[in-house]
Amino acid sequence: MPQRKIIHVDCDCFYAAVEMRDDPSLRDVPLAVGGEGGRGVVTTCNYRARTFGVRSAMPGSEARRLCPGLVTVPPDMGKYRVVSRQVMEILRELTDLVEPLSLDEAFLDVSDVSDHKGSGTLMARYLRERIHREVGITVSAGVAPNKFLAKIASDWQKPDGLFVITPDRVQEFVRDLPVEKLFGVGQVTASKLHALGVKTCGDMQALGADVLLDRFGKQGYRLHEMAHGRDDRPVVVSRIAKSVSVERTFSQDLPDKAACESVMPALVADLNLRLSRKDRSKPIHKLFIKIRYSDFSTHTLERVREHVSEPEVADYQPLLDELVTNKERPVRLLGVGVRFRNDDAPVTQLRLFD
Repeated sequence: MPQRKIIHVDCDCFYAAVEMRDDPSLRDVPLAVGGEGGRGVVTTCNYRARTFGVRSAMPGSEARRLCPGLVTVPPDMGKYRVVSRQVMEILRELTDLVEPLSLDEAFLDVSDVSDHKGSGTLMARYLRERIHREVGITVSAGVAPNKFLAKIASDWQKPDGLFVITPDRVQEFVRDLPVEKLFGVGQVTASKLHALGVKTCGDMQALGADVLLDRFGKQGYRLHEMAHGRDDRPVVVSRIAKSVSVERTFSQDLPDKAACESVMPALVADLNLRLSRKDRSKPIHKLFIKIRYSDFSTHTLERVREHVSEPEVADYQPLLDELVTNKERPVRLLGVGVRFRNDDAPVTQLRLFD
């Protein structure tokens, strides 16, 4: 079986990060989302609040006792869902194999992705930079040969960190890993392991599978596998891609429409390369183009284009002509994409007479 490359992306103090992004006055104070009132519970908090011992799921009264200067804001789930969708769309532009675990974290299987020289490290760096630039929050990422190790790696250098566990370093890494870091090992299981003299994965390896199975049943086998850095769970995709696109943010603005036209062939070539790697069970329904100008105003235009299987530059030229009305306006970002036809969508027949 070929070696897998898994990335785990985890937004740093997600709800608090969105609030700090939207209100700069909150950036330099200990902040909790939730926890206001007599019985409120902290949903999440920023890292400044964590230095006082404030934690998620802590009663607000206890949080304020630990941190008298704590600022609290009510959760805004609608806003967080919008930001989550932005993050997930960026992830899905790199690969369809994305498994969201919650609003703020996801696994990606990038084993077959050739972008960024096929390097999981470069892909993770690109995702982190792009999310920070376009969404305005920081994410931490872990890169490893499996989901278990990638999730541990993403937490290794939080916040705003990137940690990579290459296949040749797996054994060295897990040997000294505390058992408390393992998925599913809470206080009770950790205490039982400590009673057996097991504090690290190396200790668990020495203990052996038979003892673990005898003491912990089915969980014992999973503990044995994790202690050796093994995890064969696949990334589970529950969402069918509705669109595919590529875009480029230029370090220097493109000066005019002619410059945009000069980079279109490379963009369309990249799009077709990405399309060739997709499961193309649904035909292309629309083509779209996206432009962000130097003043950061962003515009998109899409048009129905049936019977296009491999888009060409000529297919996008009419969209570019229609969208760019000022030929001399500098362009910061340019993107092209396709939307697939959704034959499963419900069809509503309009009645002629009521």
